[in-house]
Amino acid sequence: PPRQGVSADDPEDGALGWQRLDRWLWCARFIKTRAAAARLAEQGRIRINRQRTEKAHARVRPGDVLTFGIGPSVRVVRVLALGNRRGPAEEARQLYEDLEPPPG
Repeated sequence: PPRQGVSADDPEDGALGWQRLDRWLWCARFIKTRAAAARLAEQGRIRINRQRTEKAHARVRPGDVLTFGIGPSVRVVRVLALGNRRGPAEEARQLYEDLEPPPG
């Protein structure tokens, strides 16, 4: 049985090969809270492999490309790994590859 506070579809260690979109965005430090990440998804402001999603529980896997707006900018990142926790920024940067062209 899942531990308290962890549903069966919310693998903390990515053992199933995927992770909830809201949890991944939180672990990768793009969004400060999972609730805010869920709202962003529910507003249809996130695309996974060019497909718009309105589900915070959408499955994210390594290799997926996420496109989403944060403030005035649009981020395009490739998922490299699933997050086990919300760690320091250096650890979070290991979860994705930034696909945005460099400024200038």
